[in-house]
Amino acid sequence: MSHSRTILAAFGAAVATTLTVGVAPATADEPPGLAVGDFLGEVRIAPGTQYAGTTVGGLSGLDYDEANGIWYVVSDDRSALGPARFYTAELAFDAMDDALSGVELIGTTPFRRADGSTYPPLTAGDGTTPDPEDIRVDPITGRLLWSQEGDRIVPTDGTAPTLIDPTVRFADLAGAFVRELPVQPEQRPTTGESGIRANLGPEGLTFAADGQLVVTALEGPLMQDGPAPTRTAGALSRIVVQDRHGEVVDQFAYPQEPIFADPTPADGFSNNGVTAILAIDESDPTTFLVVERSFVTGVGNKVRIYEVDTSDATDISDGSAPADAEPVQKRLVLDVADLPVESVDNIEGMAWGPTREDGSRTLVLVSDDNFAATQVTQFIAVALS
Repeated sequence: MSHSRTILAAFGAAVATTLTVGVAPATADEPPGLAVGDFLGEVRIAPGTQYAGTTVGGLSGLDYDEANGIWYVVSDDRSALGPARFYTAELAFDAMDDALSGVELIGTTPFRRADGSTYPPLTAGDGTTPDPEDIRVDPITGRLLWSQEGDRIVPTDGTAPTLIDPTVRFADLAGAFVRELPVQPEQRPTTGESGIRANLGPEGLTFAADGQLVVTALEGPLMQDGPAPTRTAGALSRIVVQDRHGEVVDQFAYPQEPIFADPTPADGFSNNGVTAILAIDESDPTTFLVVERSFVTGVGNKVRIYEVDTSDATDISDGSAPADAEPVQKRLVLDVADLPVESVDNIEGMAWGPTREDGSRTLVLVSDDNFAATQVTQFIAVALS
């Protein structure tokens, strides 16, 4: 149990329309929860778009500072094309129907280490290169919180491995280091059968309990928690709840779905994992939205958003195995493919936007284009109530 400023019309296309999206009602034994309302539009940024000397891409997380009307968007550039950084942006919503009509970048800021320097690329080899994945505005201080999932590269030719701890760090609005939360020992990457897998560390991040709790979601299972999802079987990853100072309050097993299709060719890459987590109610520490994103070579992406409840899940922070625990409960809220978008790219970020006059809430998604010419950056908005 729980204890607890470039206007991008020149670079992309905007689909600004509202359309009510149908969803299946809850079954008789399933309590009603969030429901999808109007589709509020899509804005795309073309691959390779340049802004303030940076390549815009790899957008893996976002959050909205409602008091100032500013969005913070993090890039997962590992200081390869530019310093590890975040962008500030303004999103335009039509005054008549709340349709998302534009995205305007208004700034970019590098993250800085404790000594004031920017983070180096992997080629520096000093083990400090981050892989930024999510960003949140601290509801208490107005500063930023960002996560990076670390790395685990263990070559088979006997050369030295790359093992980088995942981290959750506080930064000020100028990107300066403030402090970081301690890393859970079970997440530390190793050359053996424990710790995070490559590219499957803490991917999602959210505040809960009015900012008193920090919640992270691992993209995939830890090495010791069993295999990653396959075509025929899901997997168990973790949701970790810490207080603002880093003490672990709860850990929960999260049941991931199997991979949705077979790759083409048969030996092509495929995966499924958690890419974002978002508290539904800022005061409730038990209910969240979770994004599961699956990619299959030759098929594409499937992105599903689930409503998750941790109330009856077993706390495994005592070292218990996820397989022996009662996992969190989850309910499908939205398959993004059901929205009237031309295609669904690699959705990795999710945040609440403005509340509409009818009381429904704007949910904004963003995709990570992997800095690839064949992918796009999407901002998608939909109403939930």
